[in-house]
Amino acid sequence: MMRVLVACEESQAVTTQFRAIGVEAYSCDILPCSGGHPEWHIQGDVSPLLRIKHWDIIIAFPPCTHLACSGARWFAKKQTDGRQQQGIDFFMQFVNSNYKRVAIENPVGIMSTMYRKPDQIIQPYEYGDPYEKRTCLWLRGLPKLLPTIVVQPPARIVFTSGKSMPKWCADTYNLPAKERAVVRSKTFPGIAKAMVTQWVDYLRTKS
Repeated sequence: MMRVLVACEESQAVTTQFRAIGVEAYSCDILPCSGGHPEWHIQGDVSPLLRIKHWDIIIAFPPCTHLACSGARWFAKKQTDGRQQQGIDFFMQFVNSNYKRVAIENPVGIMSTMYRKPDQIIQPYEYGDPYEKRTCLWLRGLPKLLPTIVVQPPARIVFTSGKSMPKWCADTYNLPAKERAVVRSKTFPGIAKAMVTQWVDYLRTKS
């Protein structure tokens, strides 16, 4: 049976999609899961699991707090105190793992230069969810995702400074910082389904 590790996923958005089609998938995060299936969740540091040699696919959502361009104003401080390097090192452990099939997700940020440019950048509105969130994918042994249902996202919120932001993202400013980070990091359902169906179909054709 195919076995999948979904790293840094408390929402279980991808894990539950795998389970729905009979794939043995496990989410892993330092946070308890919010997806309703603790029996499929490994709470704790993902690093030891990368040394277990029986994952067919690893899909990783490493924290972007110290890596995303949206937080560039704090980069200098984070570089000085080491937080950014910690974020880079955590991201790179998935790159440097020995697995043949790995997907790493992150928003637009410094890993495009610290590592390499992503294999593709996708948007939720290309997969049936009417939202904007530029999402980078670094892929090894897995094909690029194909759009499924392209829909129109809502108009962006424009601030007095002239800068704009997707409305769903602007709405999260009403939340406490930690809760806001969790909400913004969740994988949209359409992307989760595309990852599962397209990558499982790809591997099954290879077997």
